[in-house]
Amino acid sequence: MFGFPRSVGCLSVAAAVLVLSACGSKPLNPAPVEDRASVSSKVEITPPPVPVKQPPGFENAGKAGYYTVKPKDTLIGIGLEAGQSHKDIARWNNLENPNRIEIGQVLRVTPPVAAPAVVATTTPSDSGVAVAKPVSSSAATATPIAPGAVAKPASAPASGATASASPASAPVATASSAASGEEDLGWIWPGSGPVLAGFDEAKNKGLDIGGAAGDAVLASSDGKVVYAGAGLRGYGNLIILKHNNTYLTAYAHNQTLLVKEDQTVKKGQKIAEMGSSDADRVKLHFEVRRQGKPVDPAKYLPAR
Repeated sequence: MFGFPRSVGCLSVAAAVLVLSACGSKPLNPAPVEDRASVSSKVEITPPPVPVKQPPGFENAGKAGYYTVKPKDTLIGIGLEAGQSHKDIARWNNLENPNRIEIGQVLRVTPPVAAPAVVATTTPSDSGVAVAKPVSSSAATATPIAPGAVAKPASAPASGATASASPASAPVATASSAASGEEDLGWIWPGSGPVLAGFDEAKNKGLDIGGAAGDAVLASSDGKVVYAGAGLRGYGNLIILKHNNTYLTAYAHNQTLLVKEDQTVKKGQKIAEMGSSDADRVKLHFEVRRQGKPVDPAKYLPAR
């Protein structure tokens, strides 16, 4: 038998021991390594809040002379409720398309107030510079006096001046009455048929007047056509007349419209033919609106 030298065997045993010890020193469960890139990618970033878009004119909500648009509103209906022409409302609010209004939009429904006129005067200020002051239309005009003339006291008018001043006050009272809209407009019945339904503020905002298809519908007083069409639900072919700054009248369910918007009409003029558009029978629905509020037409029309 051949044998290895004793030294060679010892070396082999020592090498084997070193290999085994190296294997035994290797950890079985390595320490976890934190992946900072993956952790940072999981951090949720909250986006900034999106600003809420407010409807046009929202800053005027609740103010006198303004109206907040509700669902199903139309500019024509808003004009009827406000006692104004829908065209005027569109102009006051700079509406590019009057047929497009938003829910919550706030519209001006009264005329804008004009700024008072300013007239330059020769009254000097403390610095010697002339100051512009507002002057009302009722301000008295100064009349220059010739040199050497004696000015008469204003508190002692001649007897003839007193007599001539009295009639001048009459037009002022008339103008005040006209401004209030309470003057007699000389209303007439818009149709000759019987009254089918009377005024009820909750259920019927006017009078329903019977008749046959094609019967004449007359303007109840002088006025201007501010609407003629079928754009207001429940009224069919409708005409709205504006008589002054206080009163409107409405004529609904017509078969044929005989006038156009912006046309001036006279009391008793035939403006439409009676029909049954958007109604259950032939009739004229007639409304009187005072500053937009429906009032009983029977209180304005003459007795039959």
